Amino acid sequence: MTAGSFPGATGRVGVPLDGRGLLDVIGVAAVVVDARGRIVLWSPQAEALFGFRADEALGRYVARLIVGEEHREEAMRLFAEVLREGTSWAGTFPVRHKDGTVRRVEFRNMRLTDDLGGLYALGIAADRTAVERVETELALSDRLVSQSPIGLAVLDTDLRYVLVNPTLERINGLPAAGHIGRRISEMLPLVDAAALEASLRDVLATGIPLLDQPIVGRTPADPDRDRAWSVSFYRLEGAEDRVLGVAASIIDVTERHLADAVADRSRRRLALIADASARVGTTLEVEQTADELASVVVPALADIAAVDVLDSVLTLRRPGAPEHGPELFRALAVKAGARTEALPAADPPGAITMYGADRLVTRCVHTGLPVLVEHVGPGDLARIARSPEAAELLAKAGVHSYLAVPLIARGEVLGALDLKRDRNALPFDGDDVLLATELAARAAVSIDNARWYQSVRNSAVTLQRSLLPGTPPERAGLEVAARYQPAQASSEVGGDWYDVIPLPDDKTALVVGDVMGSGIDAAATMGRLRTATCAFADLDLAPAQVLRHLDRITSGLEHYIATCLFAVHDPARGRCRISNAGHLPPVRVPADGPAELVNVPPGLPLGVGGATFRTTRVPFRPGDVLVLYTDGLVETRDEAIDDRLALLVGLLDEARGPLEETCDLLLRALRRPGAADDVALLIARSTG
Repeated sequence: MTAGSFPGATGRVGVPLDGRGLLDVIGVAAVVVDARGRIVLWSPQAEALFGFRADEALGRYVARLIVGEEHREEAMRLFAEVLREGTSWAGTFPVRHKDGTVRRVEFRNMRLTDDLGGLYALGIAADRTAVERVETELALSDRLVSQSPIGLAVLDTDLRYVLVNPTLERINGLPAAGHIGRRISEMLPLVDAAALEASLRDVLATGIPLLDQPIVGRTPADPDRDRAWSVSFYRLEGAEDRVLGVAASIIDVTERHLADAVADRSRRRLALIADASARVGTTLEVEQTADELASVVVPALADIAAVDVLDSVLTLRRPGAPEHGPELFRALAVKAGARTEALPAADPPGAITMYGADRLVTRCVHTGLPVLVEHVGPGDLARIARSPEAAELLAKAGVHSYLAVPLIARGEVLGALDLKRDRNALPFDGDDVLLATELAARAAVSIDNARWYQSVRNSAVTLQRSLLPGTPPERAGLEVAARYQPAQASSEVGGDWYDVIPLPDDKTALVVGDVMGSGIDAAATMGRLRTATCAFADLDLAPAQVLRHLDRITSGLEHYIATCLFAVHDPARGRCRISNAGHLPPVRVPADGPAELVNVPPGLPLGVGGATFRTTRVPFRPGDVLVLYTDGLVETRDEAIDDRLALLVGLLDEARGPLEETCDLLLRALRRPGAADDVALLIARSTG
């Protein structure tokens, strides 16, 4: 390839070449000899090649100057043939250097004729070692380019092909001749030619090579499949940094690209499973677990996700063998990665919908197998959506791929995870089915645990509520309001209770207690203590005596202790008698004074055994209010109990309205979201 191959090179007629060219590298010398064998012209390169200056060579017989005696006869014979026959001679001849050494020089000899008919011999000479080096380098370069397994190309400064090797011909599927003079965008319209040419311009402008740039696209060699290449660009420069163009090497890395894609997909799959393990099943709430599952799969796996459970599962009606009829589903969660018209097409959480046997989600729960529709058509939408209107919304949103996988726990189909894609252009495939099935299986166990827990908890709450009194009875001279709230975050119900017990002579017993522990056993223990409290109170015993009897009973209940506050209101004497068994003190709100904690000796909890209880008399005149409560109202993990009690007293000091409103105010102001303990609250006001 000559310098003139590139626009901007200085190979034009009349324009001198700057710097060293190929002839300079070889060191080509020119010598002219007349018909008698005398040197008449001697170039500077000849001086470098033979060692003689021009003044030492001109006029001398060439054979005597540079040819050894043993080779002169042969030299004279060749010289005579060139002059006599006019034939050129090329070959290697041993020449004597001025320093006395003999060197192999390559010659190109030819006859010259001047305007007077005179004959001369022109010898073009170069050191054979230098010529061999250049020949080797050229041959090596040619072999490297033509036999290289890497695609190679040279583009000029206008980014047009000037050289393409056979490997690149095969990669592009086009002959080398078809490349020459054309741009990448003209040859390869199915790759991002604009980005490639922008990178090439940067390399031309800066001289900084660009190495291992990944590109993906299609060529005429394989127009139906994406292939991946690693390309490198570097600037080609001539003498004195003259920019000739840019060279490109292209390596087909499709197999590695596919392997990396598979590995990356596996990593993302494992990450999603790990994420699901950490985020799904954090509570024993069915709805919350379903919402966590939907949140994990969107948008990592699907654009829209819905979790639907068979209604019979939530009501613990075990279904028999799979049927072929319709199924009643309850929607638990719906999520979308972005705003989409497909979202309103889904059943909202809490909705109960009947799906016929022809619907894909029904088929999924009947068979217990995934249902995959890679490319959704109009007919498929009718079997996916709950109604024709919903099918229209899915079509309008561009839903193009659908997948439903069953939620199976302990061999029972609970429902289905319903997945759709509208923004993600790729359809669901077999790998997505495996991933969705794995996620659904993990979530199904959590949903199953949650539904059984909720069933047991509901039973415990039902039992506890059945053991608590109903609407407090109306009592002479006393207005009463009460509340019970179960724990919001605990896995079990507690044993808090309150009671209002009518006594002789218009007296009334006010009781609040708390069985330590939780669950059905705690609720049952609470029921026993409440029954015993009513029985002992009916004997019109002093509050301290009642607690002593309850202490003996509780001591006989294995592993249980309880706190209790027992007060007896006597309207005739305008007072309350109060005894305490390890409970928080009540609050008295005088009609004409500030609210205050009642100073009642705390005593020991019931069940400790052998405790001494004392009775305290507290004034309780018309308009006065007495507030009894369990620790779930005021205790928290991050605040001191004294601060919380002070807050309770402050709230009661301001709440002078109806008792029902006061109950609601205290629960609203003091009850923390997700509280882990239940609350019993009893408020009484003396009316005279």
